[in-house]
Amino acid sequence: MFFRNFALLGLAPIVLAKVQFLGVAIAGGDFGCQIDGTCPTSSVQFASDGGAQMKHFVEDDGLNLMRIPTSWQFLVNNQLGADLDSTNLGQYDDLMQACLDTGAYCMIDIHNFARWDGEIIGQGGPTDDQFVGLWTQLATKYAANEKVVFELMNEPHDLDIQVWAATCQKVVTAIRNAGASSQMILLPGTNFDSAATLVSSGSAAALMAIQNPDGSTDNLVLDIHKYLDEDNSGTHETCVTDNVDAFTTLATFLRENGRQGLISESGASSDSTCFTNFCAQNAFINENSDVFLGFVGWAAGSFDTSYVLSLTPSQENGKYVDNELMTQCVIAPWTNSNETVATPSSTPSSAPSSAPSSAPSSAPPSAPPSVPSSTAKSSRTASSTTAVLVIATTTGSGEEILDTTMVLSLALPATLSTSLLSAPRKTDIPVLGGNGTLVVTQSAVPTRSTLLVAPSNMALNWTAGLAPTSSSASTATSTPAPIAASGAAASTVALGRLLFCGVIIAVFM
Repeated sequence: MFFRNFALLGLAPIVLAKVQFLGVAIAGGDFGCQIDGTCPTSSVQFASDGGAQMKHFVEDDGLNLMRIPTSWQFLVNNQLGADLDSTNLGQYDDLMQACLDTGAYCMIDIHNFARWDGEIIGQGGPTDDQFVGLWTQLATKYAANEKVVFELMNEPHDLDIQVWAATCQKVVTAIRNAGASSQMILLPGTNFDSAATLVSSGSAAALMAIQNPDGSTDNLVLDIHKYLDEDNSGTHETCVTDNVDAFTTLATFLRENGRQGLISESGASSDSTCFTNFCAQNAFINENSDVFLGFVGWAAGSFDTSYVLSLTPSQENGKYVDNELMTQCVIAPWTNSNETVATPSSTPSSAPSSAPSSAPSSAPPSAPPSVPSSTAKSSRTASSTTAVLVIATTTGSGEEILDTTMVLSLALPATLSTSLLSAPRKTDIPVLGGNGTLVVTQSAVPTRSTLLVAPSNMALNWTAGLAPTSSSASTATSTPAPIAASGAAASTVALGRLLFCGVIIAVFM
């Protein structure tokens, strides 16, 4: 029904206008980990207020995904191949449960760079069986919770990708067989899982060949990382690229192969160059959310607010307050995504980034550097006029009036491209029975609702009068006006602008 409704409109292909998941890393369990896979357990520093931070991010900011790093060494108390240590696992689980209590999705991140103390997993170091054993125990523990996300490994590098993909296949099979049959599993590639090289290194192709035990690829998602500084390490204040080139290449690959990825780590400083580039990167990711499921910013948790990539909120008068980078470049591109977005074609168009990305030479530092000096604000501006398109179909009996409802967005004036925002549940829209009649009120539609379309065999009653959502948005003050349509070639109703033939659209401007 979803795609049949869009066929009635005769529009260009529709994509989500924002990623499904937005989150932040709650760092601390990874402190001390180096890119050779050494992770001293004495350096672990889980955030004492980690639960409170996550509650703030979820309740105040609307985030819905938290990434919680830890190390293999910590979980087994430095005993390779051993069972999970009850004491250490208990500490980690406290943070996981605090995350789950918020209602968010919670990502387990093994922050070992595909290594244990310098040796590569399955390639001369820990055996596949030992790695499988770790994940079997974790999957068994969290199998009953669908909101736990399994990120198999943080930033593998300098390894044989075909051998690594075979290792990951064993782990995926073990996780599913342990009872975690439907949770999302993130599959990371070599070269620090960089968006710039996932395709060229062969990582994406090798990892996308991994299957569930039943032969499907459901909820097997490409893991993606990317920084914006000169060596893609996340250790420099200056951002030299917006990564649009890298993400364009990756989006094209995913789209052509019918797969999806999730950016589980990306961050920037509060330098003015980053407010430009980081915001642009994240806007592009949201615009291509048909293939990018989510975005996780690095990092909050135990990092001080002075850390170069800090997204840790400060506390003022007993409340958490996000820094400007978090507000403008992480949250705003997501919450403002009901404004104009371009519908990507099979090869998304974009402006070139200012510099190509390279493989990182090091991991993000565990100890925070000095305080960034610049807090320049982004120069990006929102679209001036936004309209919302509501599409609904009904049965003829009046028993189940609302069959499918979808909400789309396009800006006016602009090119007539559209983007899917959400598909609310039936309970989100009030439905009045009888002869296929649907009544939608202003308060019922979950976005700025100024545009309606009536498909075939449906009557719509529109109650105008939304309060303006910005200084540039005007408000309709007309009385409720019926909009009727019969058949695909519906007659027009002049309540605004007729944008498409064959359907009725009323725009209040």
